[in-house]
Amino acid sequence: MVRSRRAPAGGVPAVPAVELGAIDAGAADPVATGVGELDRVLGGGLVAGSVSLLGGEPGIGKSTLLLQVLGAMAGTGSRCLLVSAEESGPQVRRRAERLGVCAPGVWLVAETGLPGIRSAVEQVCPDVVVVDSVQTVWDPDLESAPGSVSQVRGCAHELAVMARAGGWAAVLVGHVTKEGALAGPRVLEHLVDTVLTFEGDRHHALRLLRCVKHRFGPTGELGLFEMTDSGMRGMPDAAGVFLGDRRDGSPGSVVLPAMEGFRPLLVEVQALVVGSTLPAPRRSSSGFDQSRLGLLLAVLQRRAGVPTSGSDVYTSVVGGVRVGEPAADLAVCLAVASAVSSTPVPSDAVVVGEVGLGGEVRQVAHTARRLSEAARLGFRRAVVPESAPADLPLPALRVATLGDAVDRLARCR
Repeated sequence: MVRSRRAPAGGVPAVPAVELGAIDAGAADPVATGVGELDRVLGGGLVAGSVSLLGGEPGIGKSTLLLQVLGAMAGTGSRCLLVSAEESGPQVRRRAERLGVCAPGVWLVAETGLPGIRSAVEQVCPDVVVVDSVQTVWDPDLESAPGSVSQVRGCAHELAVMARAGGWAAVLVGHVTKEGALAGPRVLEHLVDTVLTFEGDRHHALRLLRCVKHRFGPTGELGLFEMTDSGMRGMPDAAGVFLGDRRDGSPGSVVLPAMEGFRPLLVEVQALVVGSTLPAPRRSSSGFDQSRLGLLLAVLQRRAGVPTSGSDVYTSVVGGVRVGEPAADLAVCLAVASAVSSTPVPSDAVVVGEVGLGGEVRQVAHTARRLSEAARLGFRRAVVPESAPADLPLPALRVATLGDAVDRLARCR
């Protein structure tokens, strides 16, 4: 059966079709922002006509980072426009003076109405526009109240249309909910090209920039920043933050080569085990999933004979980073076993591996890349699953079970 084709409504399409091979791929080449860690995450920089969404908790440093980006790009000749929809001009000026980014080429408009933003764009003819934040922008043509779902969706869509038509890169700042998700409709994430999240513990200086969606490149890179009095400072090598104050020979301390996207990070996992008088002893974890900790303690006691049922157990990933991958299982278990026996884990060893309910130690991804970073930082051996690849950058102590790891590591001095 042949289906009849319906005639097009308009006759001539608004945008004519072209052959795929005739499209200029160079139009999607990124332009460096001048902030190395951001360029790492974006795969080189911002793309003209693209729309990026940066989310994070209030006070985490989003506005500070983007103001530094505008200052760096203006220093290379780009025309930059900051739409401050939450702060007044004098407030932004004071921050800019503190950061040292009051350079020619950075324009500011303190405006919340979409018509005013459109006029400012026509006046400046920018290469980059930052809207801080999209939740406070409103369109008078929409009947709903400012900040509502329809206003956020409509304004973000209009800004995206303006950016693609004008050929300038747009960065929209978004708020997050208590659960850590971007506030507003989910369609906001679908209409933009890039979604960035800015994370960190407000009690630590470390900030992590992740890319969860990127139409112009991979999403596996991680950017590291340190919050200082003079703004965000990129950290190409974060070993000093995570391991700088580590004490060698301390029981309950294990170094884990974790993976954040494609980037290996060596972090210290600590454990403290003390006797408890409570009917249900405490299980507390910082930087590691607490329910996962309870599971590992059960496996550790049942399969390796390390008693923890009558003790309070506290674990922590030092530095404010959060480790959510199963590759941290073996490091957490050995940190707890070391704390129970008061026997320190060798300070020149790193530990990586997943632990199953049967006590087996399972292989994890990117083992060689993890150990290459450990070797670069001076570590001389590694505890890995028995099934790990044969050719590793460090001498490996291979273990098949958790009990085997606890027994052998206690003798490995």
